[in-house]
Amino acid sequence: MCVTAVESRPAGVALTPSPVGHRPFGARIKAFVALTKPRIIELLLITTVPVMFLAAQGVPDLWLVVTTTIGGYLSAGGANALNMYIDRDIDALMDRTSQRPLVTGMVSPRECLAFGIALAVISTVWFGLLVNWLSAALSLGALLFYVVVYTMLLKRRTSQNIVWGGIAGCMPVLIGWSAVTNSMSWAAVILFAVIFFWTPPHYWPLSMKVKEDYARVGVPMLPVVASNQVVARQIVLYSWVMVAVSLLLTPLGYTGWFYTSVALVTGGFWLWEAHGLQNRAKAGVTGGKLKEMRLFHWSITYVSLLFVAVAVDPFLR
Repeated sequence: MCVTAVESRPAGVALTPSPVGHRPFGARIKAFVALTKPRIIELLLITTVPVMFLAAQGVPDLWLVVTTTIGGYLSAGGANALNMYIDRDIDALMDRTSQRPLVTGMVSPRECLAFGIALAVISTVWFGLLVNWLSAALSLGALLFYVVVYTMLLKRRTSQNIVWGGIAGCMPVLIGWSAVTNSMSWAAVILFAVIFFWTPPHYWPLSMKVKEDYARVGVPMLPVVASNQVVARQIVLYSWVMVAVSLLLTPLGYTGWFYTSVALVTGGFWLWEAHGLQNRAKAGVTGGKLKEMRLFHWSITYVSLLFVAVAVDPFLR
């Protein structure tokens, strides 16, 4: 996830949409690209491509990697565009989302809806014809889960929204494996579980930073409805489970010493940061001194290094 840059303005005041006659072509193209949330998709692809190397136990077919990557971008981009269409009312009131294309008026709601649906259809057909239909089904399932289950049903109703809604973000692991093998494996399931337990302690620190935004629009992210101490305790709990699950690949014979070493070192540093956040929260530290964003930024580095190790490990066994 990433924090969208915003211009200085009073909190909760929506920007005036751009008049239809003042929407330059270049800016419109950038706006449609922004609808796909490219920075988020980078993380999704980081968890897709390395799994393909593990599934192939070496270098997978490069054309397959390209087609899977393009299909993944189109599918995730469609899900993100539909998410922005549904959340356009609260995006206009949140500082971190105040420059999204629907808020500024650079893209109309109708255009966004059509764009999102088109990407969903194109990506599904793309996967089916150029990869395989199992990957197509998984891709469509992830899109529908993110849009319907997370955005429409969970996000505004429960503090567990990111826990269960994060399942959509775990699906690229399964897609990467199925793209190579047209089947499933316990290795893919384990890596799916790693991302499942990674997602809450990845996102909750960011939610702690911007909880006033979520509180303003009535979205019950855990930091909005619980104290910093409670949130930090949950972060530590999920972190320990995540690290433990990440170490299951080696005893089951899917990875070797290199992946295990990376998982231990990066996981150990993660736990150090998570417990540091918990200690600061217990001490009543607030504001910038809580340093919750240290764990958020490390979480991105962690998942990147871990999955690079997934890709490299087959060459060192």
